[in-house]
Amino acid sequence: MLVLNANTQRETGRSAQLGNISAAEAVAGIVRSTLGPRSMLKMLLDPMGGIVLTNDSNSILREVDVSHPAAKQMIELSRAQDEEVGDGTTSVIILTGEMLKSAIPLLERHLHPTVIVRGYSIALDVALEACAKIAKPISLDDKAAMLQLVQSCIGTKFSSRWGDLVISMALEATLRVTRDLGEPAPSEAAAGDDAAAPVAASLLSSSSKQSKEVDIKRYAKVEKIPGGEPSESRVLNGVMFNKDVTHPRMRRRIVRPRVLLLDCPLEYKKGDSATNVAIEKEEDWNKLLRIEEEYIENVCAQIVASRPDVVITEKGVSDLAQHYLMKANITAFRRLRKTDNNRVARAVGATIVSRTDEIQESDIGTGCGLFEVRKLGDEYFAFLEECDAPKACTILLRGASKDVLNEVERNLQDAMQVVRNVVLEPRLLPGGGATEMAVAAALENHVAGNTAALGVHQWPVRAVASAMEVIPRILAQNCGAKVVRVLTQLRAKHLGDSNDHTWGIDGTSGALLDMADVTRGIWEPFAVKVQTVKTAIEASSLILRIDDIVSGIKKSKK
Repeated sequence: MLVLNANTQRETGRSAQLGNISAAEAVAGIVRSTLGPRSMLKMLLDPMGGIVLTNDSNSILREVDVSHPAAKQMIELSRAQDEEVGDGTTSVIILTGEMLKSAIPLLERHLHPTVIVRGYSIALDVALEACAKIAKPISLDDKAAMLQLVQSCIGTKFSSRWGDLVISMALEATLRVTRDLGEPAPSEAAAGDDAAAPVAASLLSSSSKQSKEVDIKRYAKVEKIPGGEPSESRVLNGVMFNKDVTHPRMRRRIVRPRVLLLDCPLEYKKGDSATNVAIEKEEDWNKLLRIEEEYIENVCAQIVASRPDVVITEKGVSDLAQHYLMKANITAFRRLRKTDNNRVARAVGATIVSRTDEIQESDIGTGCGLFEVRKLGDEYFAFLEECDAPKACTILLRGASKDVLNEVERNLQDAMQVVRNVVLEPRLLPGGGATEMAVAAALENHVAGNTAALGVHQWPVRAVASAMEVIPRILAQNCGAKVVRVLTQLRAKHLGDSNDHTWGIDGTSGALLDMADVTRGIWEPFAVKVQTVKTAIEASSLILRIDDIVSGIKKSKK
């Protein structure tokens, strides 16, 4: 009996599972050579004919067009990992592919997928426990340790040849936008009621005393300007945006400016719907014009009353408003993006005002030390620098070409995510495959001590243990080391009684290296490693539980 449409394709049972595993392995094979400091670059052609040169897995897989549903799921993993912790995108794809590959012998022995998934779940609990045991704390005040940590992320990237410049910029930018949620924003502090302050303080201290906010997407903007030397790149002690003053006679340099931010137009409001006005006398036309002028004059008078030096609005500024503001010696900018306006507000301590008749003294930003309009290349940029306590910043990147700047920006974003992860979770795990080998050793020891209790679940746990060794194996492969010999030595270090869980592989030379070494050791954020293990095991469990793939286009009814 025919139930499904004749055009529908269906895969079930073992063939569907093996097809999914093959697709996942194929995706992992694409990024396998991009792991470690000896990684290779990939050249990708996008649909518009542009070229992308990168070794960032998320960027590579974003450009790859795949048709298999399991391959699409793998690419989604990379994006999720990038959004969650910003690093470890290559590791999570390789690890997931290897976990699925390790499940093939178990499926061939007719082990049910749910049994394998249960074993993987046990392995995840043991792995997380092992990670927590070998983690070491880090102080955010230890500048040398933080620089070395970011170096472990940047060392595998294209911008590693820029030396410590990108590392120091990432560290400085991320720490600058870090804000304790226990402390209010400058505008909130100024506008708060004195009577309510003790109550608010007690609530904050009890609930969110230790929590921090590190929003690098919104408050750490990267400005890429081709030209100049890479050494001219820096993190501004404030913000900049790509705008020139609205009137040529307005001031272009002000020391200690008072900044007013608006979210309303400084021009006469046009009617939302079409309006017809019948004018019978010439005086009525002049009266209409006068009403418009009086409105603009009134709006500008309200602005001038608050004595600002710089006015920035997200909407338009009419010619008449420019004239009045210029007469009052006020510099104006128009049509600034909302995101840029929010950054300026955080940097100078101002509050964005929606109506000119509601401007208060506390809304004016006074935290900026220097305002200046400068020309970089062919365009004008407004700089608000030397701020007292900016909680937002702009990272100015200079370089030879757009392609180089785009790759450096991707690397910088990864480095900032690393610092962000450490600020939110100040613990580290050893890199160079040491954590993966330590987890593999912990899983082997767990199976050896609980063979009877685990029963048939011991085989999936052992499969996870062998899959974990893929990271040090590929590190050794990518730098041309003798893989079998090096892995055997590393396995002996971790399975011995000496508790050498910090031993890993030096990704540059391929030799064994103790990651606890002060000068050469590599440490990675706890959050990145744990998220990688969690995502890999959970994703492989999800794909293993698929036993039916139905593909067919259902025609829409007209």
